[in-house]
Amino acid sequence: MKAIEIRNKYLNFFKKNGHEIIPSAPLIPENDPSVLFTTAGMQPLVPYLLGEKHPNGTRLVDYQKCVRTNDIEEVGDNRHLTYFEMLGNWSLGDYFKEESIKMSYEFLTKELNIEPEKISVTCFAGDEDCPRDEVTAKCWKEVGIPEERIYFFGKDDNWWIAGEEGPCGPDTEMFYDTGKPKCSEECNPSCDCGKYVEIWNNVFMEYFKDKSGKYTKLKQHNVDTGLGLERMAMLLQGKETPFETEIFEPIMNKLVEIQKVDNIESRRIIAEHLRSSMMIICDGGKPSNIDRGYILRRLIRRMIRHMNNLQIPLEELSTLIDINVENLKEMYPILEEKRETLKTVITEEKDKFVKTLTKGEKEFIKEIEEVKKQGKDIVDGKMVFRLYDTYGFPPEVTEELARENGMQIDKKEFERLFKEHQEKSRAGAEQKFKGGLAGTGEMETKYHTATHLLNAALRQVLGEHVHQRGSNITAERMRFDFSHDNKMTEEEKQKTEALVNEWIAEAIPVEHIEMKKEEAIKSGAEAMFIEKYGDIVSVYKIGDKSIELCGGPHVSNTSELGHFKIKKEESSSSGVRRIKAILE
Repeated sequence: MKAIEIRNKYLNFFKKNGHEIIPSAPLIPENDPSVLFTTAGMQPLVPYLLGEKHPNGTRLVDYQKCVRTNDIEEVGDNRHLTYFEMLGNWSLGDYFKEESIKMSYEFLTKELNIEPEKISVTCFAGDEDCPRDEVTAKCWKEVGIPEERIYFFGKDDNWWIAGEEGPCGPDTEMFYDTGKPKCSEECNPSCDCGKYVEIWNNVFMEYFKDKSGKYTKLKQHNVDTGLGLERMAMLLQGKETPFETEIFEPIMNKLVEIQKVDNIESRRIIAEHLRSSMMIICDGGKPSNIDRGYILRRLIRRMIRHMNNLQIPLEELSTLIDINVENLKEMYPILEEKRETLKTVITEEKDKFVKTLTKGEKEFIKEIEEVKKQGKDIVDGKMVFRLYDTYGFPPEVTEELARENGMQIDKKEFERLFKEHQEKSRAGAEQKFKGGLAGTGEMETKYHTATHLLNAALRQVLGEHVHQRGSNITAERMRFDFSHDNKMTEEEKQKTEALVNEWIAEAIPVEHIEMKKEEAIKSGAEAMFIEKYGDIVSVYKIGDKSIELCGGPHVSNTSELGHFKIKKEESSSSGVRRIKAILE
């Protein structure tokens, strides 16, 4: 069963069961302080999981494009992906455990035709905070899962919370038995030997964890599920890795055809990073030295390094992009529409990286002469890391150049520094997600509303060409990206700041309206990726100053915002400027 068939079966099954199909949110989140990219299906639905009314009702289903970047360096093995698609169905205070489990079991066994005996499940074992989830186990028994294939685990395995506080609850995970022999008598779904593969996770949000660590029952009980499409396609097709499915097969075959050196790891990295880069670019991403632009740059540059490893001419990039567009356009029609943009962005980044490699090589030659003068034959690991960190110069290239000069590199020192760098990056990514569902406090809500006023003020001061290109909000400040080619003058910044403060002083009510998408477009409502919204949309109107499609949260009156101050205006990427501002 191909990936697109699985996706369509999923959407149609839940539609038959009373769910409204909602479109995938873009990979670049709107007004989300927690992450650089959309990392899970629940992320765009945060306000509704917290109790806000969704315009499409209480039963929703979608496929969500996701990017997770913590494990970029792991891509190349047989399972890691940075871009993936998550199928999800949602109950916002509607059905709960029994109905959720019945539907999940029916979909797996009747729609996907998975043999019931291949399914094992896990439930929350209970602890001092919350009791053992016997209700979920009972539901599984009622649909036909025998007791010996129902396992109980603690919070590490069967509890879900985004961040350190907020809505949370026990989850139940479904595992597919691949038929491999058990690695030991104790082998069970928590084992990573490969016998059991997790295929679906249903989270039952019934608790709230506060800052003190205390758990209380939520008034609105939600169900939040996630099923990884690539993994399911791999299992149903009897493949060992996602790279053998139709999603990657054409590009993998082409790489075998044009490579001069054989390396499966490099082929996987090229195929995965090319698809991820293309999807990010389609949703508005551009390479840069910060945040999501830096991640995109890393993906493209790592891909190019591995094309060099396979001795594939870089001119082949255009052909590889065409193969991906043709292969994936049924799943993602936007790829066809953006074909030339994809080629332009990736080729420009390739050209910059080739120059970087030249600069790095010159820097290396300088350093190596210094090492030779000192009578040493080992290149310091710090220097290898500096070349990697500053110039994006691959350590394997440094090692090769050192060897050509009759020298070695201090691999141990480099690996130590690289590991420290990875841990900092990972901690940074975790910190960005720390807010999670809880990141909608009083100040975040104020900043969220302030972005609407700033957007409207910029359009008035700079012109109608200004549109939001992204934002990042914390409790301390807001950051706002917008389309504009030139650096703002001091006068333009002062005018913008004064306009926002004038509207705050006017004490304008903030209205929340639900309307048809066509009506919202006619009314002139601003939105990033307006075509990706459902038929009924959520619109926030601030007098005659601002009207935008948005999921919230917002203050009820502009007078609640305080004094707005622009701290900095700078370039974000080509054709995009960035403002950092605070509310005092």
